[in-house]
Amino acid sequence: MSKLICFALKEEAAPFRKIAAGGLRGCQLVSILLTGIGRQNAEKSVRDFLAASSSELVLTCGFAGGLDSDFKLGDVVYELADRRGELYETPSKSKVRDSQSSSLREKLTAAGAKPAKFFCADRIATTVAEKKQLRDETGADVVEMESAAIHSVCAKHGIPCATVRVISDPADEDLPLDFNLLAKPDKSLDYGKLFLAIAKSPGKIGALMKLQKQTRFAAERLAEVLVKIL
Repeated sequence: MSKLICFALKEEAAPFRKIAAGGLRGCQLVSILLTGIGRQNAEKSVRDFLAASSSELVLTCGFAGGLDSDFKLGDVVYELADRRGELYETPSKSKVRDSQSSSLREKLTAAGAKPAKFFCADRIATTVAEKKQLRDETGADVVEMESAAIHSVCAKHGIPCATVRVISDPADEDLPLDFNLLAKPDKSLDYGKLFLAIAKSPGKIGALMKLQKQTRFAAERLAEVLVKIL
């Protein structure tokens, strides 16, 4: 069964990519796609991939910010496409996809992942206050920036899709910098702006190093779960 695993960033994908390079037992074909950050990049990347290659399952993976304080750093959370009601067009397709979703849900639960309601945002939620506002306005448990676009593309192709993400910054933690201000037009990080921001606020270095450790740990936890479900 061919499977497409999408990540926005190479840092999110690195631990899983390392494991996948050695082969995944029982999985015939796994493709890893780096989409870039945000809906527009994700939509184009997945659409172009599916135009050239077939896939029987798509997973949108990577980091997520916590909105519900019950979710902690390293918690792997998921949402299946059937919750969005986009994929099921006929009774026969619905039956098949219900079975696929049930199997995937069982695997995710067995691997320690937790169900969650996702909100796909257009910007990074950088502060506790912003996360609280999103929680109050949307009722979502976690926030990220690509999955809604990927689910939509997969729905048009009739391909089962699920979001499987890991909490990299919990609801009660501010990010050390407003990364929205440090982004290029394509939403990738502008390292020149980052270095300038650090030079202006050298006291942020410790917090940035902590964030780097957190994201590395989160990516490793995500890879562990993905290996178990594929």
